[in-house]
Amino acid sequence: MEYLFVPLILIGVLVVIAILLLLAEKALGGGGEKIIQINEDQIIPVKSDGSLLSTLSEHKIFIPSACGGKATCGLCKFKLIEGGGEIKPTEEPFLNAEERAEGIRLSCQVKVRDNMKIEIPKELLNAKEYKTKVSYIEDLTHDIKLVRFKMIDPDHMNFKPGQYAQLNVPGIDVIRAYSIASNPKDIHEIELIIRQVPSGKATTFVHKALEVGDKITLTGPYGDFYLQEESNRDMICIAGGSGKAPIRSILYYLRDQNMPRKVKYFFGAKTKKDLYYTEEFLELSKEFPNFEYYPALSEPLPEDNWTGQVGLITDVVDRNIGDLSEAEAYLCGSPGMINACIKVLNKHEIRKENVYYDKFS
Repeated sequence: MEYLFVPLILIGVLVVIAILLLLAEKALGGGGEKIIQINEDQIIPVKSDGSLLSTLSEHKIFIPSACGGKATCGLCKFKLIEGGGEIKPTEEPFLNAEERAEGIRLSCQVKVRDNMKIEIPKELLNAKEYKTKVSYIEDLTHDIKLVRFKMIDPDHMNFKPGQYAQLNVPGIDVIRAYSIASNPKDIHEIELIIRQVPSGKATTFVHKALEVGDKITLTGPYGDFYLQEESNRDMICIAGGSGKAPIRSILYYLRDQNMPRKVKYFFGAKTKKDLYYTEEFLELSKEFPNFEYYPALSEPLPEDNWTGQVGLITDVVDRNIGDLSEAEAYLCGSPGMINACIKVLNKHEIRKENVYYDKFS
């Protein structure tokens, strides 16, 4: 009996602590109805104590989150005006000093436990959830697929050339972001170009399991990387791998406008098997003298019989451009590639405010 008495005391203490924690949470605002005020002009009453990201999603407001709310992508930022508590350690790696001073937070890490005032970009209020059906799948290379989605409900998506959508992998809690590769005028179907990432859950699903006819949920459109349509500057486009997707959408838009701007497009790959849509863009260059396409291989194989540009894409860009002080650049690829390209563009006097990029991690 003496040995049984001690565990009973411990259990009793734990129960008391649990009750006190629940009471403390309610005293701090948890459990009851709260108010979220968005951009001073929209009010949402909520009862859940979940994350702001999931709470807004329940009310059809979709903040981008490529990691699905696991605090590993840093995309789900918003401005906290009131409430929300202190910054969590999980947020700190994604917030610089300026953002912290402005009240920028990660919506996946902020719990809705009290009344809140927040600001989010107005364009996010236009993002929607789409029920779609896969209508076409094509292997572009050994590790890149094109997937076409037919919009079911709603039946169309309006997007700017360069923006992206998020794909919800069915059956598992995984959401990933992919740039839209199709023509913005084709609003009833969109195309995504998806590269296989070793051990990546979403890309493994797309490459190994996804079939024509499958029902998939997308959200979007998202992103502040898109064609500056009001500009008439010369353009430099640089991409690698699946980074071709947003540039393809941009070029489709410009083609429909009869290519009013001068464009040089540099695409970097390792060997010939990593190239795709080469003929499509070479044909575009024949149709429009304003457009030049530079596919380049960094490590061509003897059997490639490659006679085009050779070297790192940064070197190819460096030797094929001149003064960029009045030009505009659009970059899509890995963070390392983007940073290296920006150094080359700076060497050619490009203005910082005229460089637009989308880093694929």
